[in-house]
Amino acid sequence: MGRPAPLLETRELTVRFGGLVALDRVQVHVEPGETMGIIGPNGSGKTTFFNALTGLYRPAAGDVLFAGRSLRGLEAHRISRLGIARTFQSSRLCLSLSVFDNVLIGMHARRRTGLLDVVVRRRRFLAEIRRATDRAAHLLALFNRDLPARGLVRVGQLPQIDRRRVEICRALASEPRLLLLDEPSAGMSPEETAELMTDLKIVREEMPELSVIIIEHDMFVIEGVSRRVVAFNYGRKIAEGSFGEVAANPEVREAYLGKETARA
Repeated sequence: MGRPAPLLETRELTVRFGGLVALDRVQVHVEPGETMGIIGPNGSGKTTFFNALTGLYRPAAGDVLFAGRSLRGLEAHRISRLGIARTFQSSRLCLSLSVFDNVLIGMHARRRTGLLDVVVRRRRFLAEIRRATDRAAHLLALFNRDLPARGLVRVGQLPQIDRRRVEICRALASEPRLLLLDEPSAGMSPEETAELMTDLKIVREEMPELSVIIIEHDMFVIEGVSRRVVAFNYGRKIAEGSFGEVAANPEVREAYLGKETARA
């Protein structure tokens, strides 16, 4: 049997800001159930890549295929409904809302009841709320068994690692087929980062069909959770392979260390 069809595939994906080429004919694929890491120095195009996948940036050329369907020209909310969810490098949580409220926001695209149900079909509406709350508690417990008990606590009162857990849970609440994690360990201590790696492995065991792309500066995280790694620099894909292969690549070493240091 051959390799399974990619869940996600980019073909010559190009993004420009005026005369600046932010992504230069990037070709990447992700298979169902695969975790892929993306590395590269600051400004190399990693987050721009995520923004192009999720409809925040319109490609100047090329295409993004998800489950065989072109995403070109689709609005971000339509792409989300198709099954792509993400987190951001800078948290987008509503700090004044509760833990449960933040996770339930992630379920909005999957809601089956509306205003009419609130008014005249309250049982149906309340049943959906109960199911959603149970689902939120289950997701939170995957990361931290104590989090569901703190579901009514404002997110702003949580430590950084639990805020990040809530943010990932909010993304998972939309029942995605592809999860994009942008620097999930940002602002964490080494101990918290190690906990995050354990969290991600638990998610993979719970959702084996879920594909994940993770952007990280922490090579410890990339090596620990990624089967395959892609390196970016100046908007181009400069290397792809196992962590060891990419880390040893001369062009990757030059991108991180500079030409003279990389050759030393």
